[in-house]
Amino acid sequence: MLFLVVSTPRPERPSTVVDARQSFWPWIANYQAQGLCKQVYARAGRGAVAILDVAGNDVLHRILTEWADIIPAQFDVYPLIDRAAVHAALRRSAAAPARRASKRTKKRKA
Repeated sequence: MLFLVVSTPRPERPSTVVDARQSFWPWIANYQAQGLCKQVYARAGRGAVAILDVAGNDVLHRILTEWADIIPAQFDVYPLIDRAAVHAALRRSAAAPARRASKRTKKRKA
């Protein structure tokens, strides 16, 4: 399951969270090495965005809880659809009207 996670940290003075911010990168690198974090970027100003590929909501919850322990933040989480899955769904959708039209034509001939 793919998710886009956008973090918005609490409005702390940047100088008071330097150590926490520095510890975030090795922590998230561990999830990158495991393949659970596909991409991660720092946001301009503060915060980060990450693409997580997890088996389920329990794993997502665990990662977000750990993340919040490092840098307390609000998380906006957006479920994503893999590109291949989108293309497959579009092919099915495009084929469906043709099948319906074919069935209507057969009924009229009968």
